Amino acid sequence: MRAVGLIVEYNPFHNGHAYHLEASKEAANADVVIAVMSGNFLQRGEPALVSKWYRTRMALLNGVDIVFELPYRFAVQKAETFANGAVSILDAAGCESLCFGSESGDLSAFHQTIDFLEEQHTRFDQHIKRFMDTGVSYPKAVSLSFRQLPESERYLDLAKPNNILGFQYIKAINQQKSPIRPLTVARKNADYHDEDFSSETIASATSIRKAIFSNEDGKSKIDQYVPEPTKQLLQQYLHDYHVFHQWENYWSFLQFRLIHSNPDELREIYEVEEGLEHRLLAAALVSNNFQEFMQKIKTKRYTWTRLQRLCVHILTNTKKAEMAGNIEKASYLRLLGMTTIGKAYLNMRKKDFCLPLVSKLSSFKEKEILFDVKAARVYSLGIPNQYKSDMIRQEYKQPPIFIEKKR
Repeated sequence: MRAVGLIVEYNPFHNGHAYHLEASKEAANADVVIAVMSGNFLQRGEPALVSKWYRTRMALLNGVDIVFELPYRFAVQKAETFANGAVSILDAAGCESLCFGSESGDLSAFHQTIDFLEEQHTRFDQHIKRFMDTGVSYPKAVSLSFRQLPESERYLDLAKPNNILGFQYIKAINQQKSPIRPLTVARKNADYHDEDFSSETIASATSIRKAIFSNEDGKSKIDQYVPEPTKQLLQQYLHDYHVFHQWENYWSFLQFRLIHSNPDELREIYEVEEGLEHRLLAAALVSNNFQEFMQKIKTKRYTWTRLQRLCVHILTNTKKAEMAGNIEKASYLRLLGMTTIGKAYLNMRKKDFCLPLVSKLSSFKEKEILFDVKAARVYSLGIPNQYKSDMIRQEYKQPPIFIEKKR
């Protein structure tokens, strides 16, 4: 059985994801689709709209065959670390190929850009340092430095978010000496950051979430942009938990963590650097909500995404000492769900996996999985009190979701 791997967040699963999934399966001539999906907190430092279990069900009902969780220590990270963890999981799971969406849609452009930057790495690093010294953020310094290189306009546009991720996926494949074959399909219609609907059938996850939170009938506005299983599961989640997750759900907890910490304690938190602890504390005392807090701490040195990730680490009390060590490869495969086809693949191939397959959390003692457990507990704070204990228990008791599907 030939497997194609996807690296996803499905926040939520929409028509663009469905297009990518089918195009990937066709491009890879694959029998099985394996998705590595971020857990309850995402790469941009945000809580997922609905839990990883609901998003797993969305994935399986919309065509994915196996869903593995991308561990917290890789999921809430910069693009390079995010890519390393995800690629290591797909490699361990026996995927023959990895297919990602990109603004470019041209795989040769990715390989040419990687070769170009390897040739120019000394000059490139010098430019990055020079721009960083002016106070700009690291992603901005990278983008500006790339433009300083000779004939850079001939290569990939590394200012585009999906191009950046694809670039890092291929780098990770190369660095890990993985036999995975990279493939790419061009994004269709909507851009990653689009906040408004610009197509009749495909919209960005950003615009879909904005519509959901904008007003009470926001859900009806998204109906044409999401498959039926997604629509039903969003309705079910709202019925079950009476809320969709966003940062404002967690603001009081983040504020409490901040105002009850001293600068020395905050300096121990992962990604708190360069005196940021003082800025965080000052802003926490005078902010009424998360949006206001972010506007007060934002500078040109730190991207909004970087600061949101930092806030997640404060919320989960994730310390630098805990995150030290291996951030290149995952150490387990946490199975969240599978279809009939996925189950057949696992039965056939799991004995060849180079990482332990975790289907029951209580039976696995790997230290790194405790990050995922802690993240799940914190995520449950975003729902009404009467449902919290059930959501926390689910992290231990929920078996992998199984969707019976005919071939």
